Amino acid sequence: MSAEKMEAMATAEVDEKLYSRQLYVMGHEAQRRMMASNALVIGVSGLGVEIAKNCILAGIHSITLCDPSPVTSYDLGGNFYLSESQIGQGSRAALCQPKLAELNPYVQVKAADGISSLSDVDSLLSLVEGMTVVVLTVPLPKGMVEQLNEKCRSQGACFIYTLTMSVFGMAFCDFGDKFIVSDKDGEAAATSQIETVLAENPAVVKVLEDQGRHGLETGDKVTFARLRGDVEGFLEDNKEYDVNVTGPFTFELPGADLTQMKVTGSTTQGYITQIKQPVTLSFEPYAKKVQQPGEFMLSDFAKFDRPPILHLGFQAIVEYMTKNGGDLPAAGDAAAIQQVLEIAKSLDTDNILGDSKEAPRILSHLASGSRAILSPMCATLGGMIGQEVLKACSGKFTPIPGFFYFDADETLPDSVLADASLLAPTNTRYDSQIAVFGKDMQEKLQALQYFIVGAGAIGCEMLKNWAMMGVACGPSGHVYVTDMDRIEKSNLSRQFLFRNTDIDKFKSATAAAAAKGMNPQLNITPYQEKVAPDTEHIFGDDFYDKLSGVCTALD
Repeated sequence: MSAEKMEAMATAEVDEKLYSRQLYVMGHEAQRRMMASNALVIGVSGLGVEIAKNCILAGIHSITLCDPSPVTSYDLGGNFYLSESQIGQGSRAALCQPKLAELNPYVQVKAADGISSLSDVDSLLSLVEGMTVVVLTVPLPKGMVEQLNEKCRSQGACFIYTLTMSVFGMAFCDFGDKFIVSDKDGEAAATSQIETVLAENPAVVKVLEDQGRHGLETGDKVTFARLRGDVEGFLEDNKEYDVNVTGPFTFELPGADLTQMKVTGSTTQGYITQIKQPVTLSFEPYAKKVQQPGEFMLSDFAKFDRPPILHLGFQAIVEYMTKNGGDLPAAGDAAAIQQVLEIAKSLDTDNILGDSKEAPRILSHLASGSRAILSPMCATLGGMIGQEVLKACSGKFTPIPGFFYFDADETLPDSVLADASLLAPTNTRYDSQIAVFGKDMQEKLQALQYFIVGAGAIGCEMLKNWAMMGVACGPSGHVYVTDMDRIEKSNLSRQFLFRNTDIDKFKSATAAAAAKGMNPQLNITPYQEKVAPDTEHIFGDDFYDKLSGVCTALD
């Protein structure tokens, strides 16, 4: 959808009570643009449902879910709106739609009709028209991804491709050749006090160093205010001037010739204020960027060499899938892992793998866990991609410029477990966890006893993640949650375990019931008590001695 059409539609009234916190960051104009935007989410497993949930809570106009695939046990590792009783049933989109629709009455949530398979490229392409942004969250053959991307470009829609496998995640953004960002960083306009203005061509402005750097960039515009001294009559208050930065405390004003200014020694005084300008960004399509990714956006500067390895790894996984009838490698399948490694080597024209000692380990874990959909990874990447969707809809903040990779390989063993039986599926919610960490680790998670303080935005997410992971879901496991607050309407835009009917109820009890509804095996007890000296009769030594850990979900 074009920016002009979005502007014409963005006239709806904003529910300030519901979106109060969000308005502090986004502002009314960006919120209205979001409320005029339509999103298509292809793939509604763990990552897809997280992204959809976040966009619905944020209040976009409509979201269409496309996923006719039946439910697998691996989906349950990250999809909190699916249950074990639905394994083998389809479609994932239709099953999730009613619960997602409950999150925000202002958002139209629908499941796409007439789609028989995610391999039906013509049907997928037909859904793109009228969309502001399209998000692909499942692996598809490279050619199909390129077709979807090109269709989005032809329709003026932003395109996002994102995957999570095991503890690895990737994202790719293409927002077109001319994507306008109204506010690239969301920061307040920079202001500084002038120390002096030099009579040069172009004029040079120096700001007071003891007040910090001016914070400007070449191409910015500034205005002056309360000008005094020699500069009066040569620079005007409230007139916009272009900036060419020459140092952290100095900048030039191209086009401003002050060589005729008479220097009398009169002290120059005044202030500058940055005038934030829209920025037009140009993106490259997937077909070109996958071959020439350029500079990667880093998630961890200590892993500066990791993105090129994962870039090859995710391509190798998709090629393996394409060659094997759409199937991903089974957990612990040594032959499949080796095949993925060979594919990655064949794609490695820059000898990235040959120069890396850790690459075989990383790629082996990626291949072995490629079917695994882990709730923490879905939550992390789903939060980030949800923000990219909002950037596409609002035109506010700078999007990811191409590819982004994220991993949590610190959680993995040194090598894939040798005994494949420890990774074999059990047809339960925990198959994704087992595929990555093994059955022994899953039993340990289920036996944990945890105390979480706070059942607001962070607490709701933690309880959901724990329920999906199986934390405290065994006979000896237990979660204790406390929060003194009651639910208010403003909570509903970010605390997704609550509904309109829950307003004025205690957060802890409501969140506990919702989490247990997602996984009936979760053992959980809610409290409405503060943690303080006067509650030590509840939260005392006997209470803490039995715990495995404490999570403070407070802001």
